[in-house]
Parts: sequence; C-alpha cells; structure tokens
Amino acid sequence: MSVAYIDPGNFGTDIAGGASYAYDLLWVVWLASIMGIVLQYLSGKLGIATGHSLPEIVREKLKSRWKVIAYWLGCEIFAVFTDLAEFLGVALGLYLLFGIPLLLAAWAAAFDVVIIFLLAGKNFRRIEMIVTTLVAVIGLGYVYEIFLTKPNVVQVATHSFLPLIPSSAAGVVAVGIIGATVMPHALAVHSWLARNKLVTGDREEKRKLLKFHRDETIVVLGLAGLINGAILMMGAAAFNSRGIQVATIQEAYRTLLPLFGFAASTIFAVTLLCSGLSSSTTGVLAGQSILEGLLGSHMNPWLRRIIIRVVNVVPTTIAITLGFNPLDLLVYSQVVLSLLIPLPLIPLLIFTMDRKLMGTMVNRRTTTAISLFFCGVILAFNAYLLLLLL
Repeated sequence: MSVAYIDPGNFGTDIAGGASYAYDLLWVVWLASIMGIVLQYLSGKLGIATGHSLPEIVREKLKSRWKVIAYWLGCEIFAVFTDLAEFLGVALGLYLLFGIPLLLAAWAAAFDVVIIFLLAGKNFRRIEMIVTTLVAVIGLGYVYEIFLTKPNVVQVATHSFLPLIPSSAAGVVAVGIIGATVMPHALAVHSWLARNKLVTGDREEKRKLLKFHRDETIVVLGLAGLINGAILMMGAAAFNSRGIQVATIQEAYRTLLPLFGFAASTIFAVTLLCSGLSSSTTGVLAGQSILEGLLGSHMNPWLRRIIIRVVNVVPTTIAITLGFNPLDLLVYSQVVLSLLIPLPLIPLLIFTMDRKLMGTMVNRRTTTAISLFFCGVILAFNAYLLLLLL
C-alpha cells in the first residue's frame, strides 16, 4: 500500500509543487501522509475484523443491484484515473531511460504489469517482494537525490508546519497532492489484502493480525511519506532555488543532467519507472478486489488490466500527439482522484464505527474523531478546488 504514496501521480504533483512554489506545500505532503496512514489503518482493520473487503460490505449494504452497479461505475472512474498516472509513469520512464519515442513507450506501457505477474506466477508473497524491491529502489534513489540537491533545512522546517497556499494554482496542486496520497483505490484494496491474511479467523488470530497491521502501516507508510516529501524537496532545491521553471517531467530530467550529473538524472528516471511498475501491480489487485467484491465477477485480472489500459492509452496517445503536457495530465488526474476519495472513504468510516459489524474492533471515540476530522479536511480541500473552478 506504500505505493499509493510514491506513484507517478506523486512525482507529478510533488515536482510541480516544489519547482513552482518551493517548500510552501510541504505541509500538505505531511498532512496527506498522516491522513493516509490513519485511513489505511481503518481499511485494513475492516478486513481483519469482518473477514470481508470494503467492496463486499458495500454490496451487502446497498442490496439493490442497480445501486451496486452505479457504485461500481464510480469506482471504475477512479480506477481509470489511477491507471492513467501509472501508465504515464512507465511510459515516461521508458522514454527517458532508453530513448524510446513517447508514443511507442505509451503502447509498450500497456503491458507492463504482465511482466511482473509472469515473474511471480500465483505466488502472492513473490509479488509483495517484487513491489518491496521497487519501492526500496525509489527510496534509495531519493536519498541520493536529496544528498545531491541539499534542500534548505530552515525552509523545510518552517514549511512543514506553516499552512500556506500562495495562489489558486498552488491550491490545485495541493488538492492533487492529497489525491495522489490518499488514493481511493488504496482504501478499497487494503481491506481485501488484510482479510486475505486470515487463516482461522478466530479472535486471537485477528488480534495478532491487527497489531502487525497497525505497526506495519505506521512504519512502512511513514517511510513512504518521507519519500513523498523528499520528491517535493528535491523539486524545490534543484529547480525553484535556481529560478528554473520546470513545465514537464522531461525538462526535470534534462535539467538535472547538467546541474548534478548523469547519475542524478538517470536515478530520477529509474525511480519514475519503478514507481509506475509497482503502482501498476497494486492497481491490478485493486481492480480485482473491486470487481469481485461488488459484482462477484472473477474476470481474469490481466484481461481487465489490458481493457483499462486501452481505455487510457488511446485518449492519452491522442493528447500527447496534440501536444498536451504529460506533467499536467499527471497533476489533473490526481485532482480527479481527490474529488473521488469520498466514494470509498465515507462507507469506510461508517462501517468501522458500526459495533455490530466490527465487534470488539470497532473504532474508539478518539479514532472516530480523528477520522471524521480528516474526512472533513479532504472535503474542505475539494470544496476549495470547486470554488476555484467556478
């Protein structure tokens, strides 16, 4: 689930935020990361406590077939926009690293995740290890980038706590950062992954799993949040501090080369490619959990993946051909995701507050209060964005 914090959407929003507004939006990264940790904990806890995924419980509660289908269609919208960011990350990574023309790289990216599933077979633990390796490469890559670019420590400390949005354009990026971190598909799939860990389903096993889940969520997603912050800091230190306007991912790559050398630009491209590959894997699992949970369908996950990719490849290829900026596409895809967060978030909060459903694992009052506050923050940011657009 840490992939949700460092997918290509995060690259787009954080680099745009750092390059354009220096460290001003760093507090949004930390806020989004904290909200993500709490909400992902709730999602996993729901799966452990009930033995069912969030989509399965939504289907049971809605009952009406038409309501379920309508909800599923809404979920497919955020699945498409999630996949758009992943697809662009892989395509841009291939383009930057190997010089493959962007349009050809876009079509090659349509089949990226097939390679991972071929390597892993049906061994889910192997999938986890492949994703862990990809995430580790991203983390180590940005440790190196931060070491090279040397962000301003005073500015980092100041803007970690100063809630400043300098302009309406910065507000759009801020909403994008939240959408890139608290991702709707991640809230849905975490419950599915957690309930799959159950073997006996007895009270003692659930208690142990919940403890492991809590500790893992805090540590691993906390580290992913730090990487997310490092991406913005790198953008601020490498570009904004030098007065360099970076309008595209390609410009960021090319600008790093003369400033910090071949290794810096290459590592930037490698981390982007790893980000796209790892998040694509999570995207496949999320799509599978949503489809099975809501419709009870067991469509081959590869087939579903290829269908969604084609849905994205064709319009995105047209957009790139017409000269649209892939960085802008990344940012706005994450804005759409932020607007769709309430679709899984509100049911998640309702279910985890239901004692009949959760039993002894029902939310404590403090957890409920914090969760409702974070829900309010997300809705407030979305309302702010809609006001900007009106």
